Amino acid sequence: MKIFISSDMEGTAGVVNWDQCRPGQQDYEHYRELLQEEVNASIDGANLSGGPHEFLVNDSHGRMANLRPERLSGRASYLSGHHKPLYMMQGLDESFDACFFVSYHGSASAEPATLSHTYNPAAIAEVRLNGTLAGESGINSLVAHGYGVPVVLVTGDQTTARELEPFWPQAQAAVVKQSVSRFAAESLHPASARELIADHARQAIDSLSEAYDTPTARIDTPATLTVRLRNPDLAEMATWLERVERDDRDPTVVRIEDDDPIRLYRTFITLVMLTRGIAE
Repeated sequence: MKIFISSDMEGTAGVVNWDQCRPGQQDYEHYRELLQEEVNASIDGANLSGGPHEFLVNDSHGRMANLRPERLSGRASYLSGHHKPLYMMQGLDESFDACFFVSYHGSASAEPATLSHTYNPAAIAEVRLNGTLAGESGINSLVAHGYGVPVVLVTGDQTTARELEPFWPQAQAAVVKQSVSRFAAESLHPASARELIADHARQAIDSLSEAYDTPTARIDTPATLTVRLRNPDLAEMATWLERVERDDRDPTVVRIEDDDPIRLYRTFITLVMLTRGIAE
């Protein structure tokens, strides 16, 4: 099989503070190692099911250069660097058989959710996909859905697992920590977290291999993203983009509707980049 892995960092067991996942900070080097091992655990676990498989890891956190390519398991290909047209989902296409979301986190308005945010914490307060609260896992699912590739594994806290379930109810969820608040969590020991991830990755590929039909996303199209910005000015500026319309009932909310889930995702990412520049 050919497996796509989108790796974030805030969902890593033990990570509870921004300084732990920001390059240049004292703790970053240690916690990037823990992330590396969780990514490798997902690869190693998948390879226990009919492997070896082919992997592409899209480094999707921060400046998107957190992993050490020579230390990736399974001789995985490594996609790094920022300014990617499909951002956290760059590299995915119809040729893949499965998608993993590793070290993901809860959405901006979720509770409890350690280091919660939705793409741009300075501008975005909440996103809903077809009325359902969506974190980055739900939003990114639009691309997987558009290419017909099932999301079969997510790793992170309990809130991250809960947020993906409405869109991919058959996906395996490796809960490596229990969020207590935005800056506190009870994490498994890193070795136990890696074992859990590997086991769920193996189960995910086992289930996919045995299933009569490939799982499909529960995302109806045309799909609508409802985005709540942090102030009306940001919402007004977001409407400069095509297909972005203001919600008459709330000056901070905009709506994006499209029958093409990948184009919908691209519009959202453009909104993110626009608001990021304005908010900063």
